[in-house]
Amino acid sequence: MPVAVKICGLSEPKTVTAAVDAGASFIGFNFFRRSPRFVSIDIAATLAGQVPRAVKTVGLFVDAKDKEIEAVLKKVSLSVLQLHGQESPGRVVEVRRKFGLPVMKALGISTSRDVVAALAFSKAADWLLFDAKPPPDASRPGGNARAFDWHVLKSYAVSLPWLLAGGLTRANVAVAIRAAGARAVDVSSGVESRPGVKSAAKIRAFVNAVRAAG
Repeated sequence: MPVAVKICGLSEPKTVTAAVDAGASFIGFNFFRRSPRFVSIDIAATLAGQVPRAVKTVGLFVDAKDKEIEAVLKKVSLSVLQLHGQESPGRVVEVRRKFGLPVMKALGISTSRDVVAALAFSKAADWLLFDAKPPPDASRPGGNARAFDWHVLKSYAVSLPWLLAGGLTRANVAVAIRAAGARAVDVSSGVESRPGVKSAAKIRAFVNAVRAAG
C-alpha cells in the first residue's frame, strides 16, 4: 500500500488542484489565526468545494472552542477535525461526539517518552499526527519546519493510524519514512516558496518523492 500524503495549510485554488492531481489523500485548511497559513472560512469553503470526495478535507484547530468549530462547519465541508493544541484525551472524545467527525490529534515529539505519552490518545482519536515539539519561543504549535528523531516512532505499536510530520521535504521524506516506519506523512512548510505560500511544483515533487520511497 502506498504511503498516504497530507498537504496542510492550503489557501489557493491552484495549489489545492496541484495537491489533488498529485495524489494527496488529505487536504488541510488551517484555521489558527496566528499561523501564516491561516485561511478564512469563506475561502476554505470555496477550496473545499473543489476537492473530490475520495480526498479527505481536514480542518486544523488549536485549542478551539466549540463555537469556533461550529462556525467553520456551517460553511466548510470537512471530513476530519485536526486538533493541534493542548487538547486532552477527554476533549478529543468530546469533539468527536459533538461534531460527529473523525478527529486527528497532533502531538509534539522529542523523545521516546513523548511517544509513550501519546498512548493516552489511542482510544480517543481516530488518527494521531506526530510533529516536532516547537521551540520555546514559537508562536504556534506546528508548522515550524523542525524535525525530530524519527527512529523513536519505531516503538509505536498501537494499531491506531498515524501520520509523520515536522520538517519534511522532498529531500528527506524517503529517509524519514524508512526511519519511522510511517505509512502516512504530513507536509506544510516543506512545500512552500515562502511562509504561507504553497508551491505547486514543490507539492508535486514532494508527492513524487513519497511515491518513490513507498
